Amino acid sequence: MVHSRLRWVPSRRVHLPAIMSSDLPHSALAAAIRAIALRAGEQIMAVYRTPFEVRSKEDRSPVTEADEAAERLITEELVRLRPRLPVVAEEAVAKGVMPDVTGTPFWLVDPLDGTKEFVSRNGEFTVNIGLIENGRPTIGVVYAPAVGRMFWNSGPGEVFAERDGGIATPIAARRPAQDGFVVVASRSHRDTDTDAYLATVPVKSITSAGSSLKFCLVAAGEADLYPRFGTTNEWDTAAGHAVLSAAGGRVVTRDGDELGYAKPKFKNPGFIAKGRA
Repeated sequence: MVHSRLRWVPSRRVHLPAIMSSDLPHSALAAAIRAIALRAGEQIMAVYRTPFEVRSKEDRSPVTEADEAAERLITEELVRLRPRLPVVAEEAVAKGVMPDVTGTPFWLVDPLDGTKEFVSRNGEFTVNIGLIENGRPTIGVVYAPAVGRMFWNSGPGEVFAERDGGIATPIAARRPAQDGFVVVASRSHRDTDTDAYLATVPVKSITSAGSSLKFCLVAAGEADLYPRFGTTNEWDTAAGHAVLSAAGGRVVTRDGDELGYAKPKFKNPGFIAKGRA
């Protein structure tokens, strides 16, 4: 279960590596984007503590100063980190900036996933940064600044979590117990398709949570299943997908195929995130 603590734990200041190279190994890239996420989280929390304004985008989804400030910081730092890699970021795409990612690795950024949770001040929002290579998410960081949780990976089996800036500990997805699945479902986007799917599987309990934290709860062995059949974009899923895959889980479509990336307009079909089989 997600326990939303409405206190902010200030992050430890983490500096980016002094040498920025297009050929950094995954371990160094993971450390760098983790540091970027921490800095973005600080900007988000600075807005969170104020009576911020909420605006609507063309698709009627909410956006705040925190989304925009965090995206500017993340994009600038990713360009410094690997100058030749395109950055596909939610707020930029909303303004018509959609880079060509054909045949190249690229970044997917959701600077503030769960803006509705941010607006309602329940703490369940995240910073998401994911690296896509050959159509698959290979590195991801998910940071929930309001509740002090961070998840990231640097390769298969190299996946970690930390709480309140403490020591990073390895995590792994689990196999479900014989008496049923522990399911984590969307707090703001639960739909009838999800309920219909859950009626077909043995369910022990269902917990609601916001943002990409749901992927991470499965990755950490705190849940077994996260189904999502409503509309999502690739920046919503890339970082959490990378973390879950590294932890031994999978994200599949209804047909059972692994969820891929660089799709037209970066739109996802419905998917099921699951732990170990």
